Amino acid sequence: MKKILITNDDGFESEGLRILKDTLKEIARVTVVAPTIEKSACAHSLTITKPLRFIQLDDDFFKLDDGTPADCIYLALNALFDEKDRPDLIISGINRGANMGEDITYSGTVAGAMEGVLQGIPSIAISQVCKSGCQNISNYGYELAANVAKEMALKIFGSSFPLGDRKLLNINIPPIKPKDLKGYKITKAGFRLYGNDAHLHRNPRGEEFYWLGLHPLEWIPSQDDQICDFEAVANGYVSITPIHLNLTSYDDIKRLQDWIK
Repeated sequence: MKKILITNDDGFESEGLRILKDTLKEIARVTVVAPTIEKSACAHSLTITKPLRFIQLDDDFFKLDDGTPADCIYLALNALFDEKDRPDLIISGINRGANMGEDITYSGTVAGAMEGVLQGIPSIAISQVCKSGCQNISNYGYELAANVAKEMALKIFGSSFPLGDRKLLNINIPPIKPKDLKGYKITKAGFRLYGNDAHLHRNPRGEEFYWLGLHPLEWIPSQDDQICDFEAVANGYVSITPIHLNLTSYDDIKRLQDWIK
Protein backbone atom coordinates (compact mmCIF):
# COMPACT_ATOMS: atom_id res chain seq x y z
CA MET A 1 0.00 0.00 0.00
CA LYS A 2 1.21 3.51 -0.83
CA LYS A 3 2.09 5.82 2.07
CA ILE A 4 1.18 9.50 2.44
CA LEU A 5 2.53 11.83 5.12
CA ILE A 6 0.32 14.84 5.92
CA THR A 7 1.03 18.06 7.78
CA ASN A 8 -0.52 21.54 7.87
CA ASP A 9 -0.06 24.96 9.44
CA ASP A 10 -3.56 25.34 10.93
CA GLY A 11 -2.90 22.86 13.71
CA PHE A 12 -3.81 19.25 14.40
CA GLU A 13 -7.47 20.06 15.18
CA SER A 14 -8.26 21.79 11.88
CA GLU A 15 -11.23 20.59 9.85
CA GLY A 16 -9.28 20.68 6.59
CA LEU A 17 -6.67 18.30 7.98
CA ARG A 18 -9.32 15.86 9.23
CA ILE A 19 -11.18 15.80 5.92
CA LEU A 20 -7.95 15.38 3.96
CA LYS A 21 -6.90 12.46 6.17
CA ASP A 22 -10.26 10.71 5.90
CA THR A 23 -10.35 11.10 2.11
CA LEU A 24 -6.79 9.90 1.49
CA LYS A 25 -7.26 6.86 3.76
CA GLU A 26 -9.32 5.40 0.92
CA ILE A 27 -6.21 5.08 -1.27
CA ALA A 28 -3.17 4.92 1.02
CA ARG A 29 -1.83 4.48 4.51
CA VAL A 30 -1.90 7.98 5.95
CA THR A 31 0.34 9.32 8.71
CA VAL A 32 -0.44 12.74 10.17
CA VAL A 33 2.12 14.91 11.94
CA ALA A 34 0.77 18.40 12.56
CA PRO A 35 1.59 21.39 14.78
CA THR A 36 0.00 21.59 18.21
CA ILE A 37 -1.16 25.17 17.56
CA GLU A 38 -1.79 27.25 14.47
CA LYS A 39 1.44 28.18 12.69
CA SER A 40 0.09 30.24 9.82
CA ALA A 41 2.66 32.49 8.09
CA CYS A 42 5.58 30.80 9.87
CA ALA A 43 7.21 30.19 6.46
CA HIS A 44 9.96 27.57 6.13
CA SER A 45 11.17 27.84 9.71
CA LEU A 46 12.75 25.11 11.83
CA THR A 47 12.82 25.14 15.64
CA ILE A 48 16.46 25.06 16.74
CA THR A 49 16.32 26.86 20.11
CA LYS A 50 14.31 24.29 22.08
CA PRO A 51 13.46 20.59 22.02
CA LEU A 52 10.37 19.24 20.29
CA ARG A 53 8.14 16.35 21.37
CA PHE A 54 5.80 14.03 19.46
CA ILE A 55 2.45 13.41 21.15
CA GLN A 56 0.58 10.43 19.71
CA LEU A 57 -3.18 10.98 19.55
CA ASP A 58 -4.20 7.91 17.54
CA ASP A 59 -2.76 5.31 15.21
CA ASP A 60 -0.55 7.16 12.71
CA PHE A 61 -1.69 10.52 14.11
CA PHE A 62 0.73 12.77 15.98
CA LYS A 63 0.96 16.38 17.02
CA LEU A 64 4.37 18.00 17.38
CA ASP A 65 4.45 20.13 20.50
CA ASP A 66 4.87 23.74 19.27
CA GLY A 67 6.57 22.60 16.07
CA THR A 68 6.28 24.20 12.64
CA PRO A 69 5.13 22.38 9.49
CA ALA A 70 8.76 22.10 8.37
CA ASP A 71 9.62 20.64 11.80
CA CYS A 72 6.80 18.13 11.39
CA ILE A 73 8.11 16.81 8.07
CA TYR A 74 11.78 16.93 9.06
CA LEU A 75 11.27 15.03 12.30
CA ALA A 76 8.62 12.63 11.01
CA LEU A 77 11.00 11.41 8.32
CA ASN A 78 13.75 11.05 10.92
CA ALA A 79 11.78 9.45 13.76
CA LEU A 80 8.69 7.74 12.33
CA PHE A 81 9.91 6.33 9.04
CA ASP A 82 12.75 4.01 8.15
CA GLU A 83 15.15 5.29 5.50
CA LYS A 84 14.16 2.37 3.27
CA ASP A 85 10.43 2.75 3.90
CA ARG A 86 9.69 6.44 3.44
CA PRO A 87 6.40 8.03 2.35
CA ASP A 88 5.57 7.96 -1.34
CA LEU A 89 3.98 11.40 -1.14
CA ILE A 90 3.75 14.37 1.23
CA ILE A 91 0.68 16.60 1.24
CA SER A 92 0.51 19.81 3.29
CA GLY A 93 -2.99 21.14 3.94
CA ILE A 94 -5.84 21.57 3.47
CA ASN A 95 -5.06 25.16 4.40
CA ARG A 96 -7.84 27.47 5.47
CA GLY A 97 -7.22 30.37 3.11
CA ALA A 98 -5.27 31.12 -0.06
CA ASN A 99 -1.56 30.63 -0.70
CA MET A 100 -1.06 32.44 -3.99
CA GLY A 101 1.43 34.89 -5.44
CA GLU A 102 4.18 36.05 -3.10
CA ASP A 103 2.21 34.72 -0.12
CA ILE A 104 3.92 31.38 -0.78
CA THR A 105 7.03 32.85 0.90
CA TYR A 106 5.05 33.42 4.12
CA SER A 107 3.13 30.17 4.02
CA GLY A 108 3.68 27.42 6.56
CA THR A 109 1.53 25.18 4.36
CA VAL A 110 3.81 25.58 1.35
CA ALA A 111 6.82 25.21 3.67
CA GLY A 112 5.66 21.73 4.67
CA ALA A 113 5.83 20.73 1.01
CA MET A 114 9.15 22.55 0.62
CA GLU A 115 10.66 20.43 3.37
CA GLY A 116 9.30 17.34 1.69
CA VAL A 117 11.01 18.01 -1.64
CA LEU A 118 14.23 18.97 0.14
CA GLN A 119 14.12 15.47 1.60
CA GLY A 120 13.61 13.99 -1.87
CA ILE A 121 9.90 13.13 -1.61
CA PRO A 122 7.19 14.29 -4.06
CA SER A 123 5.17 16.98 -2.28
CA ILE A 124 1.98 19.00 -2.70
CA ALA A 125 0.68 22.06 -0.87
CA ILE A 126 -3.09 22.50 -1.09
CA SER A 127 -5.15 25.48 0.08
CA GLN A 128 -8.85 26.31 0.13
CA VAL A 129 -9.30 29.92 -0.98
CA CYS A 130 -11.90 31.79 1.07
CA LYS A 131 -14.26 34.67 0.62
CA SER A 132 -14.49 37.46 3.20
CA GLY A 133 -11.70 36.26 5.48
CA CYS A 134 -12.91 32.62 5.61
CA GLN A 135 -15.93 33.51 7.74
CA ASN A 136 -18.27 31.72 5.32
CA ILE A 137 -16.14 28.67 4.51
CA SER A 138 -18.97 26.41 5.67
CA ASN A 139 -20.87 27.45 2.51
CA TYR A 140 -18.54 25.33 0.38
CA GLY A 141 -16.30 23.44 2.83
CA TYR A 142 -13.30 21.27 2.00
CA GLU A 143 -14.90 18.54 -0.12
CA LEU A 144 -13.60 19.87 -3.43
CA ALA A 145 -10.09 20.37 -2.05
CA ALA A 146 -10.00 16.85 -0.60
CA ASN A 147 -11.22 15.36 -3.87
CA VAL A 148 -8.56 17.25 -5.82
CA ALA A 149 -5.86 16.05 -3.40
CA LYS A 150 -7.04 12.46 -3.85
CA GLU A 151 -7.09 12.83 -7.64
CA MET A 152 -3.57 14.28 -7.67
CA ALA A 153 -2.29 11.49 -5.41
CA LEU A 154 -3.80 8.79 -7.63
CA LYS A 155 -2.31 10.41 -10.72
CA ILE A 156 1.13 10.51 -9.09
CA PHE A 157 0.84 6.90 -7.89
CA GLY A 158 -0.36 5.78 -11.31
CA SER A 159 2.41 7.43 -13.29
CA SER A 160 5.02 9.63 -11.64
CA PHE A 161 5.56 13.01 -10.04
CA PRO A 162 5.60 15.53 -12.91
CA LEU A 163 8.38 17.76 -11.55
CA GLY A 164 12.13 17.44 -11.00
CA ASP A 165 14.20 17.71 -7.84
CA ARG A 166 13.32 20.37 -5.27
CA LYS A 167 10.11 21.32 -7.03
CA LEU A 168 6.58 21.08 -5.63
CA LEU A 169 2.97 21.56 -6.68
CA ASN A 170 1.14 24.48 -5.08
CA ILE A 171 -2.60 23.96 -5.48
CA ASN A 172 -5.31 26.52 -4.69
CA ILE A 173 -9.01 25.63 -4.70
CA PRO A 174 -11.72 28.17 -5.64
CA PRO A 175 -14.41 28.89 -3.02
CA ILE A 176 -17.18 26.99 -4.80
CA LYS A 177 -19.10 23.74 -4.57
CA PRO A 178 -17.66 20.74 -6.45
CA LYS A 179 -20.49 20.85 -9.00
CA ASP A 180 -19.53 24.40 -9.99
CA LEU A 181 -15.86 23.66 -10.76
CA LYS A 182 -14.88 24.62 -14.32
CA GLY A 183 -11.71 22.55 -14.41
CA TYR A 184 -7.97 22.88 -13.84
CA LYS A 185 -5.47 25.53 -14.91
CA ILE A 186 -1.69 25.28 -14.83
CA THR A 187 -0.66 28.71 -13.59
CA LYS A 188 2.20 30.98 -12.65
CA ALA A 189 2.39 32.67 -9.27
CA GLY A 190 0.74 36.07 -9.54
CA PHE A 191 1.75 39.50 -8.28
CA ARG A 192 -0.24 40.22 -5.15
CA LEU A 193 -0.94 43.76 -3.98
CA TYR A 194 0.17 44.45 -0.42
CA GLY A 195 -0.44 47.18 2.09
CA ASN A 196 0.23 47.63 5.79
CA ASP A 197 -2.57 46.55 8.07
CA ALA A 198 -1.03 46.90 11.55
CA HIS A 199 -3.51 47.98 14.24
CA LEU A 200 -2.33 49.76 17.36
CA HIS A 201 -4.11 48.84 20.64
CA ARG A 202 -3.53 49.25 24.36
CA ASN A 203 -4.02 46.68 27.08
CA PRO A 204 -5.70 47.52 30.44
CA ARG A 205 -2.33 48.70 31.78
CA GLY A 206 -1.95 51.19 28.98
CA GLU A 207 0.84 49.27 27.25
CA GLU A 208 0.84 49.46 23.46
CA PHE A 209 0.71 46.42 21.21
CA TYR A 210 0.08 45.78 17.52
CA TRP A 211 -2.25 43.31 15.85
CA LEU A 212 -1.50 42.45 12.22
CA GLY A 213 -4.55 42.27 9.99
CA LEU A 214 -5.35 40.66 6.64
CA HIS A 215 -4.96 42.30 3.25
CA PRO A 216 -7.71 42.06 0.62
CA LEU A 217 -7.01 39.37 -1.97
CA GLU A 218 -6.03 41.74 -4.78
CA TRP A 219 -3.46 41.30 -7.53
CA ILE A 220 -1.97 42.77 -10.70
CA PRO A 221 -3.45 41.14 -13.82
CA SER A 222 -1.08 39.05 -15.92
CA GLN A 223 0.80 41.00 -18.58
CA ASP A 224 1.31 37.98 -20.85
CA ASP A 225 -0.60 34.92 -22.06
CA GLN A 226 0.18 32.82 -18.97
CA ILE A 227 -2.72 32.87 -16.50
CA CYS A 228 -1.78 33.39 -12.84
CA ASP A 229 -3.10 31.60 -9.78
CA PHE A 230 -5.34 34.50 -8.70
CA GLU A 231 -7.00 34.68 -12.10
CA ALA A 232 -7.63 30.94 -12.32
CA VAL A 233 -9.26 30.75 -8.90
CA ALA A 234 -11.33 33.90 -9.49
CA ASN A 235 -12.75 32.27 -12.62
CA GLY A 236 -13.73 29.01 -10.91
CA TYR A 237 -10.71 26.85 -11.75
CA VAL A 238 -8.33 24.88 -9.56
CA SER A 239 -4.91 26.53 -9.82
CA ILE A 240 -1.86 24.24 -10.01
CA THR A 241 1.45 26.10 -9.87
CA PRO A 242 4.86 24.43 -10.17
CA ILE A 243 7.20 25.93 -7.56
CA HIS A 244 10.97 25.51 -7.34
CA LEU A 245 13.11 26.32 -4.33
CA ASN A 246 16.00 27.89 -6.24
CA LEU A 247 15.41 31.63 -5.76
CA THR A 248 18.30 32.75 -7.95
CA SER A 249 17.37 35.54 -10.37
CA TYR A 250 19.28 34.15 -13.34
CA ASP A 251 18.22 37.00 -15.62
CA ASP A 252 20.12 39.42 -13.39
CA ILE A 253 23.44 37.59 -13.03
CA LYS A 254 25.11 39.25 -16.04
CA ARG A 255 23.68 42.65 -15.10
CA LEU A 256 25.02 42.28 -11.58
CA GLN A 257 28.43 41.19 -12.83
CA ASP A 258 28.62 44.34 -14.95
CA TRP A 259 27.40 46.48 -12.05
CA ILE A 260 29.93 45.15 -9.55
CA LYS A 261 32.81 46.03 -11.87
